[in-house]
Amino acid sequence: MGKLTTHVLDTVHGKAASGLTIQLWSINPSTGEKNFIKKVITNTDGRTDSPLLSGDELQVGMYELLFSVGDYFADLIPDLPQPRFLNQVPIQFGIADATAHYHVPLLTSPWAYSTYRGS
Repeated sequence: MGKLTTHVLDTVHGKAASGLTIQLWSINPSTGEKNFIKKVITNTDGRTDSPLLSGDELQVGMYELLFSVGDYFADLIPDLPQPRFLNQVPIQFGIADATAHYHVPLLTSPWAYSTYRGS
């Protein structure tokens, strides 16, 4: 059964990013139009309590995860310069095999981020 999961790591504090808001969108490849699917908040392990999509919910197509890193770091580091250097981090990716596990981790700070296809 295919599924989509994520994990967020706070590289400033060297820990999982707990309480970070993530939005999931599907993207129409022809028009670029986005369709909102859901909003979730990371748990104490920096993960969601369940897969973002699983089984029949996971379809071949283009998606976007929108990570609210600005709000997350503003709560932890109140003296960050304004405006924020990073506020929303969008990661657009494709699902080519709806039976596979797609894991999209985010490693982030207020000034940088990195991602990869995890396992």
